[in-house]
Amino acid sequence: MTSAVPRLVIAAPSSGSGKTTVATGLMAAFAARGLAVSPHKVGPDYIDPGYHALATGRVGRNLDAYLCGTELVAPLFLNGARGCDIAVVEGVMGLYDGAAGEGELASTAQVAKLLRAPVVLVVDASSQARSVAALVHGFVSWDPEVRVGGVILNKVGSDRHEALLREATDSVGVPVLGVLRRARQVSTPSRHLGLVPVAERGTEAVEAVEAMAALVADGCDLEALVGLARAAGPLPGGFAPWTPGPAPTHHPARSDKRSPLRVAVAGGAAFTFSYAEHTELLAAAGAEVVTFDPLRDEELPEGTAGLVVGGGFPEVYAAELSANEPLRKAVAELALSGAPVAAECAGLLYLCRELDGLPMCGVLDASARMSERLTLGYRDAVAVSDSALAAAGTRMRGHEFHRTAVEPGAGAAPAWGMRAPERRVEGFVERGVHASYLHTHWASEPGVARRFVERCRTS
Repeated sequence: MTSAVPRLVIAAPSSGSGKTTVATGLMAAFAARGLAVSPHKVGPDYIDPGYHALATGRVGRNLDAYLCGTELVAPLFLNGARGCDIAVVEGVMGLYDGAAGEGELASTAQVAKLLRAPVVLVVDASSQARSVAALVHGFVSWDPEVRVGGVILNKVGSDRHEALLREATDSVGVPVLGVLRRARQVSTPSRHLGLVPVAERGTEAVEAVEAMAALVADGCDLEALVGLARAAGPLPGGFAPWTPGPAPTHHPARSDKRSPLRVAVAGGAAFTFSYAEHTELLAAAGAEVVTFDPLRDEELPEGTAGLVVGGGFPEVYAAELSANEPLRKAVAELALSGAPVAAECAGLLYLCRELDGLPMCGVLDASARMSERLTLGYRDAVAVSDSALAAAGTRMRGHEFHRTAVEPGAGAAPAWGMRAPERRVEGFVERGVHASYLHTHWASEPGVARRFVERCRTS
């Protein structure tokens, strides 16, 4: 049964300890042994799930208790784990780190408890020996409801170093399930917002995942890790797998000569930030979802009735996006016609008049530029203007993550009123356009996808 799928949470005392290497390598190593692996990531991260998908051949899915609420964590997990032999959940930050000022909310520890999943703690042991025992003891004892089932020692320097670390962890009573040597660390390139996405690396990404799998298979006790996962037992009762909505009803006798209602979704290397559930919700609402690449395609998909442009790195590809003048004009014409357009973060920048002095689509009377300031954090928001995406008064939680700034002109109404951590308005609503820096997870409010598709029908 899906509710009893074997599962592990890969966590660490802090960021930079090697969670992504271990989690991705473990997923790929399990998949290489013939297991169907369900990949998951705690928090709002868009990049790690791309590596997880490459490792497993399945869609990487996020589990975010802040964006979606604690009640959706288990259903979203069960949906992703359908038909799988084992699930691996990569944590976020340190094990007990979550939304600022919100206690355990959105932490890896909270998700592990909601899933009743054992935790494997990845410890950067490069600058310690016996002290590792105190560190592990602290993480094991901090919350008795969190079950730390073992540790993987990362960046170990020598056989002697390994022996000292094993002796120390033995005294805590937590088994060592893997040892990864410092000289064999697998690195992935990073830039201003984290790792470089899979879509931008091509064969390099494949080689990186293969290297992670080899490292983990060589240094970890895969049998013991599978055994720990199988000891998780069933999830708490009462949860069913999340579903985007009822399957469309087929009426063979009914004649419907209308063209399929198409929603175009931006993809390619410049727009890699999206949640799988968004396109699933659009499809469940009756849309035919068609992906296009603004770096390569000079036209929107034929019959486009609505447009979704998610997050990514348009600042990295600003010159190429600007050079694709035919597509920029097509986007502007679609928006000017009143068709629904939903844009988040990178999508917002693409709709602006210019980005770092380079012409963009000109849908919004606004200018965007790179900034030295990192804007990062969860947000509690309410829609302040009626739009194709949300009715005024709709409450949603979101996440901001960017190093850009937008200087707005006149004419557009704000999209969101931020309630926390500070009160302000943000974003743009104009004609059918809803554009904002705020990343949201539509599974928390499925009505936004249904509303968007309905506006596509009537605009």
